[in-house]
Amino acid sequence: MTTVLQAQALGKRYGRRWALRECTVDIPAGHVVGLVGPNGAGKTTLLKLAGGQLEPTAGDITVLGGRPGGTPAQLARVGFVAQDTPVYAGLTVAEHLRLGARLNPRWDAAMARERIARLGLVPAQRAGKLSGGQRAQLALTLGLAKRPELLILDEPVASLDPLARREFLQGLMEATVEHEFSVVLSSHLVSDLERTCDYLVVLVDSRVQIAGEVDKLLDTHHRLTGPRRDPDRLPADQHVVFARHTERQSTYVVRTDAPILDPAWTVTRLGLEDLVLAYMEKHTAENRRAVLEAQR
Repeated sequence: MTTVLQAQALGKRYGRRWALRECTVDIPAGHVVGLVGPNGAGKTTLLKLAGGQLEPTAGDITVLGGRPGGTPAQLARVGFVAQDTPVYAGLTVAEHLRLGARLNPRWDAAMARERIARLGLVPAQRAGKLSGGQRAQLALTLGLAKRPELLILDEPVASLDPLARREFLQGLMEATVEHEFSVVLSSHLVSDLERTCDYLVVLVDSRVQIAGEVDKLLDTHHRLTGPRRDPDRLPADQHVVFARHTERQSTYVVRTDAPILDPAWTVTRLGLEDLVLAYMEKHTAENRRAVLEAQR
């Protein structure tokens, strides 16, 4: 299996504060990967380390088999679109394309011009006069025309309205099908990931809680609802992700490859948002228990 991003015990510290610590992840090639987690989980730091914009304080990271940003050739293989979809307000659309051509040896000028025309962007218009959605599309065009093997997008649609988000993600999906590159997309909007991503990484407090192909993850996670039951009475092959109890009822989210045959349970399939929230709640519950134990 070819890996596009591999991190081992990766960390980044600013003074005494760790923005990312002990992060280990292995992301395979050929996927549109959704990176999701709460604010402060380390998503942006991880992506900036992958893009070569930051140097790690601890651990190791490789992207496409090399050190991020280590050489001009390595930089040319990776595209990056940041959260604020950065463009130069004083430059026109056409000037952005000319700048992209000068800076990127693999630049696809024909694709960039065609995409700008299809989007209805006026080449002579300055980027500062564009709408938020138009600026995002211009930034995406610059990333795509670079012809990267890996495109990294850090919350690229966070500030866009629903229509602009849909148009941005539709353009991204069309480009991945046409040009066959890998994508790592971070977002807190799980509905967007559900429409675009076929691989999921859940990052909470720098730790990868789960990673895998979305269809397989959804096929192996289930919600069980039934009479109150302690977790030690569940079968050994049912790994408990999250549990909630009332006096008479238990609700579990479990991970298992085996069929669930116990008639006492009502079994329901999880959606992607349910799955993500279960792992976030699991981590929160573990932290709460650790704090209570430390106070005893």
